[in-house]
Amino acid sequence: MEHLGVGIGWRPEIAGDVARLPGVDWVEVVAENICPDALPDALRRLRERGTTVVPHGVSLGLGGAERPDAGRLAALGERAEALGSPLVTEHIAFVRARGLEAGHLLPVPRTRDALDVLCENVRIAQDALPVPLALENIAALVNWPDEEMTEGQFLAELVDRTGVRLLIDVANLHTNHINRGEDPVTALDELPLEAIAYVHVAGGIERDGVWHDTHAHPVTRPILDILAELRSRVTPPGVLLERDDDFPGADGLAAELAEVRAVFAAPRVRAAAPATPAAPAPDAAAPCPYAPPPPAPVPQQRCALGSARDTGSARDTGGPRDTGRARGRLALALSGLLSALVAGAPVPAGFDRERLRVQSEALAAKRADVVAKVAPELPDILGDGYRPAFLRYARTRPMTGGFRRDALSFAEHLLAPDGDRPRSRAARRKLRRWWRRRSGPAPLLTGRTARLAARLAHQLTG
Repeated sequence: MEHLGVGIGWRPEIAGDVARLPGVDWVEVVAENICPDALPDALRRLRERGTTVVPHGVSLGLGGAERPDAGRLAALGERAEALGSPLVTEHIAFVRARGLEAGHLLPVPRTRDALDVLCENVRIAQDALPVPLALENIAALVNWPDEEMTEGQFLAELVDRTGVRLLIDVANLHTNHINRGEDPVTALDELPLEAIAYVHVAGGIERDGVWHDTHAHPVTRPILDILAELRSRVTPPGVLLERDDDFPGADGLAAELAEVRAVFAAPRVRAAAPATPAAPAPDAAAPCPYAPPPPAPVPQQRCALGSARDTGSARDTGGPRDTGRARGRLALALSGLLSALVAGAPVPAGFDRERLRVQSEALAAKRADVVAKVAPELPDILGDGYRPAFLRYARTRPMTGGFRRDALSFAEHLLAPDGDRPRSRAARRKLRRWWRRRSGPAPLLTGRTARLAARLAHQLTG
């Protein structure tokens, strides 16, 4: 795997700072936010000076029950080629089910059915993409009932059966430690570390006992400790700081990068378990707070999978298998969860109702945030009433298309006779005008040009 070094997530809001930050070896860009035929000038200049750029997809939904969409795969490949990228990355997640869109990355159940479907979807993606694919572990608020594997076992078998690389997000390991009770060190013990393409680091915040992976807060010490624990086991090709909102200034970004770089550059030495009690060496580094005393080495699940392949196990031959029934069962499970989260359907058996409520509110809040970014006129028109009105809309109207379609649907809801109409007549007039401009086959003319066109039309028809 190509050496990447220390990088940062490229976002338009911090493009100038990223260009000036010292020691940035590479950047990652959200694939869906760029057009390969019209790259942002700041990103193009980075490429011209030799900075590696990796496209990071968020919409494939490889963990879903459907086979990956050929158009989305082609678009991701086009971005990799336009950027000259050594690889592309995506997530082990589902984002849609039976016509409903989550607008966010949701966890797949760690079951045999889900793994079989995921492996086939990954192979389809690998065949379609022009560069290697790496997949990221995601953060989750909810636990699936009756899971059959740990995260580490699930990822190890995925790698063994497909050869896909891994993007390990240590912030997501921390999130799942807080929210799902999963031990990050156990996950690291079970992972095929040699498959790691690079590592993500990001900040978050804890509220009411739930960790929110916001990418809008500074990286905390526990997350850096997990990075140090990983680094003590392997030297990944790269590490990247993610920041998506509430951006600090250039000095703040540089300080966070320096912390990540320091941990990444100076791995902690992991001591072997002593046969008899012994005092630690005077210069031994502090152990990871998550880690118990190092156990005696034991064979990991990935080793067992490797030996199974050597003996011709059907599980690991990589041959074709019929996933039709597995896809049907998985589709039923995923749509049941997503319907409960975004459409007010009953909570499926075995799920924590309170956690699903928190996840549902988080999804609605993210929808409101993203719609405000893709259609900034709506918060301007509605003022302080935008957010409460959107959250009321989201409670009964799940997203079935993209965020731009969601913005139009929200405006239509507000303008309907029985809708949640703004009290201000001026706001209704502006909203109606905005909807007409955005919903037609071509943008409506505005300003002086619009007045001249209206005068001409009146003359021609008068």
